[in-house]
Amino acid sequence: MNEVFSTISAVIKNRRSIKPAKMNGKKIPDEQVKEVLKLANWAPTHGRTEPWRFIVYSDDKVKQFCYQHAELYKANTPVEKFEQGIYDKQLHNGDLASHIVIAIMQRGDVPKIPALEEIAATAIAIQNILLGATAAGIASFLSTSGLTHHPAMKNFLQLKDEDVVMGIVYLGYSDEKMEGNRRTEMDEKATWK
Repeated sequence: MNEVFSTISAVIKNRRSIKPAKMNGKKIPDEQVKEVLKLANWAPTHGRTEPWRFIVYSDDKVKQFCYQHAELYKANTPVEKFEQGIYDKQLHNGDLASHIVIAIMQRGDVPKIPALEEIAATAIAIQNILLGATAAGIASFLSTSGLTHHPAMKNFLQLKDEDVVMGIVYLGYSDEKMEGNRRTEMDEKATWK
């Protein structure tokens, strides 16, 4: 294979989820985050709908969003199901993160394109961000915990009913190198005919 394939292969294989608690609190320059976000725009999309949208929090807004997320959890969880640990996790997820990116699939005006395809396109856009972050030496973590998929989060973000909050991406720097592995080899997952 050629050098470009080797480089892309290394980035893909080295991408790891690094939880926000394992980040070190150092600030990523906003311009670098903007460059990583630009990679999302190159995801494939049926009908060129480009359904991905992102809300970016930086500086003091990171902790403010985490507080708001924790409070949303508290306000929308029955008392008997409320867990202080979940509240605390949402509250402190941004303590060491540099930026938070809310990834949204914004349903377009082309009803012939199935929502599933718009969700898939947005998921690929998110993967582009995660791979770009890895290539730039930035730690990343895609979270769907807390109230990420709850209607209260859509309301908080002022989204339409047909829009989907896909996840919350935490970006930061980390001093830890995470090792990855897979449970099974690709040969066990691909059938050749």
